[in-house]
Amino acid sequence: MRPRLILFVGAALALTGCTMIPKYARPTAPVPPAWPEGAAPVPGAPGLAAAETPWQQFFTDRRLAGVIELALQNNRDLRAAALTVEKVQALYRIQRSQLFPMVGVLATGEKVRIPGKENDNGVAKTTSAYSVNLGTTGWELDLFGRIRSLKTAALEQYLATQHARRAAQISLVAAVAVDWLALAADTESLQLAKDTLDAQQASYDLIQKSRDAGIASDLDLRQAQTQVEAARAALAAFAGQIATDRATLDVLAGSPVPADLLPDRLGETTGSRLLAPGLPSEVLLERPDILVAEHQLRAANANIGAARAAFFPRISLTAAVGTLSSELSGLFASGSGTWTFVPQIAAPLFTGGFNKANLDSAKIDREIAVAQYEKAIQSAFAEVSSGLTLRTTLVAQREAQQALVDALSEAYRLSDARYKAGIDSYLAVLVAQRSQFAGQQALINVRFAEQANLVTLYKVLGGGA
Repeated sequence: MRPRLILFVGAALALTGCTMIPKYARPTAPVPPAWPEGAAPVPGAPGLAAAETPWQQFFTDRRLAGVIELALQNNRDLRAAALTVEKVQALYRIQRSQLFPMVGVLATGEKVRIPGKENDNGVAKTTSAYSVNLGTTGWELDLFGRIRSLKTAALEQYLATQHARRAAQISLVAAVAVDWLALAADTESLQLAKDTLDAQQASYDLIQKSRDAGIASDLDLRQAQTQVEAARAALAAFAGQIATDRATLDVLAGSPVPADLLPDRLGETTGSRLLAPGLPSEVLLERPDILVAEHQLRAANANIGAARAAFFPRISLTAAVGTLSSELSGLFASGSGTWTFVPQIAAPLFTGGFNKANLDSAKIDREIAVAQYEKAIQSAFAEVSSGLTLRTTLVAQREAQQALVDALSEAYRLSDARYKAGIDSYLAVLVAQRSQFAGQQALINVRFAEQANLVTLYKVLGGGA
C-alpha cells in the first residue's frame, strides 16, 4: 500500500505545475512615442540617465546630501513603507506554504468506562487507547492551480510593495531637496532684505541730517522712512518663512537637522550636467510607480486563475503513520504500527452563481487594474513633458531676469546720483529702490524654480534610488 501511496502523491505533485491564469500581455502605453515638441533636452548638452544615477551622484552639495541621508534613516513614512514590504513578503510566504503538506505529530490517549449494561457479561469495564501519529491533515492537491494562482498573485503584490517603497524613497529624496532649496532661497532673500534695510536706514539717516540742515524736505524724509519700514516688514516675513521651512525639513528628516547641514544661500546643488530624458517607452516603464501598477495588474490577472480553478473539484489528503496500543507500555512494541490514508474530493455542483460571480469580479478587477496602469503612464508622461518644457523656459527666464536686475541696479545708481546732485526729487530714488529690490527677489525665485525643476525632473524620470 505504501508504494502505491507514494506513487499517487508523486503523480499529484507532478500535475500541480499547471494553472488557469490567462496569458499576460502588457497593455500598449497610451502615450505618444516621443516627448512633445519643446520638451526636448538642450541640444549638445551632456546628459545623465536619471534611473541609472544614484542620488549621491546627482546632488553635489555635501550639506544637502547629509540631510537626505538623515531622512532616509529616520523618516517615518519611509520606515512604514519598508515595514509594509516585510509584511507583504510574510503574506507571500504564508500563501506559498499552502503548496506543501504541513506535517505534524499527534499523540493521544484516552480511557473510556463502559457501563455493565452495555457489555454481554453485565460487568462494567474500562478500555484504553494510546496512539502516536506522524502525518498531514487536509493537504490540498493543487491539480487545477488554485493555490499556485493565489501564490502568484501574492508574489506580484509583494513585488508591487517593493517598487512602492522605492517610489516612496524617490519622493522623499525629492521633497527633502526641494524644501532644502526653498530654505536656501528664503535665507538668501532674508540676507537681501537685511542688506536692503541697512542701505535704506543709511539713506534715511543721511536725509534726516540734510533735513535738519534745511537742505532736504520733510517729504523726502517720510518717503525714505517708508522704504525703511517696508524693508523691515520683508525681513520679518522671510524670517517667518525660514522658520516654516526649518520645521518642514525637520519633519522630512525625521529629526532636527544640524546647523552645519543648513544652507546659507541658494547655489548649485546638482552640478552642471543635465538630465537626458530618453524615450517614453524606455523611461516610463521603469518608473517605480508604473512598475507598482503593472505588478498589481499581474496580481489581478493571477486572481482570475484562482477564480477559474474554483469551478473544478478540490482534492485533499489526510494521511498518517504511527503506532496504536491499548497499553501505554506497548505503544512502541512490535506489531503496533498503524497508518491512515483518507483522500477527499469536493466538487461544486450548485453554488447559486457564486463561482460565476467571483470569476466576473476577478475579470472586472483586472480591467480596473488595466485602467489604473494606463492612467499611471499618462500621468507620468504629462509630468515629464511639463518638466522638460518648463526647464527651457526657466533658463530663458533666469537670463532675462538677470539682465533686468543689472539694468535696475544701474537705474538706481543713476537716480541716487541725480538726487544727490539736486537734479531729481527723492521720489525717483524711491521708485528705483523698490524696483531693484523686487527684481532681485524675483531673480532668487527664478533661480529656486530652476533648481527645483531639475530635482522634479530627476524624480519623474525615475531617479533617486
